[in-house]
Amino acid sequence: MSKLRLLVADDHGIVRQGLRFVLEKQGDIEVVGEATDGREAVRMAEELHPNVIVMDIGMPHLNGLEATAQIVKRKADAAVIILSMHTDEVYLVRALTSGVKGYLVKGSADQDLVAAVRAVASGKCFFSPLIAQMLAEDYTRQLQQKQIQDTYDLLTEREKEVLQLLAEGKSNKEAASFLNVSPYTVETHRTHLMQKLNLHNTAEIVLYAVRKKIIT
Repeated sequence: MSKLRLLVADDHGIVRQGLRFVLEKQGDIEVVGEATDGREAVRMAEELHPNVIVMDIGMPHLNGLEATAQIVKRKADAAVIILSMHTDEVYLVRALTSGVKGYLVKGSADQDLVAAVRAVASGKCFFSPLIAQMLAEDYTRQLQQKQIQDTYDLLTEREKEVLQLLAEGKSNKEAASFLNVSPYTVETHRTHLMQKLNLHNTAEIVLYAVRKKIIT
């Protein structure tokens, strides 16, 4: 069985060494390259064709989010996991908008990294449990403060299925194939669930799913 090919991008050598050590202890993962800044990460992603890229958010020359956006645009099948010290929603929204599939807090990366790599390599999303818990608590607090009901229960069973598949990174076509329906049907469900939940784009769908612990 072929190994998962990984590119590690971080401007601190000791961090790259630590990530390589953790990853290559796994028999099915191979680190094929190390980038020291965002521009180098973009170039190496094109040259080395990794399955997964572990990307620091703060790097010289080109930050991790901008590098991710360029990589996703040029090589849509590369799954990017962001490593960050930031746990606030602003950074997570920016990361989702740039096209990341995973977001890990550096403090817990050693515990979550391998699971995250395998999850995004299989087409799913992965977020540090700390992030998911923080977003869930903040979402509950907002509902209580505004004294409004959670609109998730307004969704039909099929809309809930579509929501999860889209949040996991599936396209309309992929979701349609999985559910054995037409892409038009999926698009209709997507439109209805976004209206009910007051969501406006894919990043908000993913963020909502993380808040609700629909995906991890």
